[in-house]
Amino acid sequence: MTGAARDVVAPALEVVGLSHSYGARKALDDVSFSVAPGSFTVLLGLNGAGKSTLFSLVTRLFAARRGRISIFGFDVAREPREALRRLGVVFQARTLDLDLSVMQNLVYHAALHGIGPAEAQRRGAAALQRVAMSDRASDKARDLSGGQMRRVEIARALVHGPRLLLLDEATVGLDIRARADILAHVRALARNEGLGVLWTTHLIDEAQTGDDVVILHEGRILVSGAIADVVARAGASDIGGAFAALAGVRAEGAA
Repeated sequence: MTGAARDVVAPALEVVGLSHSYGARKALDDVSFSVAPGSFTVLLGLNGAGKSTLFSLVTRLFAARRGRISIFGFDVAREPREALRRLGVVFQARTLDLDLSVMQNLVYHAALHGIGPAEAQRRGAAALQRVAMSDRASDKARDLSGGQMRRVEIARALVHGPRLLLLDEATVGLDIRARADILAHVRALARNEGLGVLWTTHLIDEAQTGDDVVILHEGRILVSGAIADVVARAGASDIGGAFAALAGVRAEGAA
């Protein structure tokens, strides 16, 4: 099957039978789930649930020894170039070069993907427009607020034209308004541009009706699917109640 054909029929992200250990401690245990193109999927779990380990395996910071990860049908282990060029990533830690301008940060990232300066400028301008940051293109990154930096990191992740966007605890350290703003922007990318989004968080209030959810607890997937279906299956009134019923603990941010 050609790359284009796989892009059409395959999940944006598919994880099958994934396990990972740190010595004797098992961080992930037979994890399987998928993210559909154009969907906003929340990977929800408490701190220590295994979310960061999963994120590191998908992005190939760690090598998966057991299980399979594919992005639009391309195996991350066997076809890393094709898989990862379809992937955009926003890490939890801030990763902008504070001494460069916003546009310089984007152009530098584009160069790492083999995109020339003129095309990088064009793509950078388009990406900044998508996150409503065009007016800050010439500003030094250090002059931005935390929420603005995060939006620029999202723009940077979009410069090379990925179809799957991974964000790891993207609202950590942001105030309520900035959190809501970032969530709204990323949901719009999924809804309007067909991006598959995997949004990892420990905050239950970042999952909304209409999203898909994957609940990860102590390294295992407890449930996955549309939030309305997950809530109904758990016999709960909302996703906070469903999480509590399934995991036996109350999630942060639950009402």
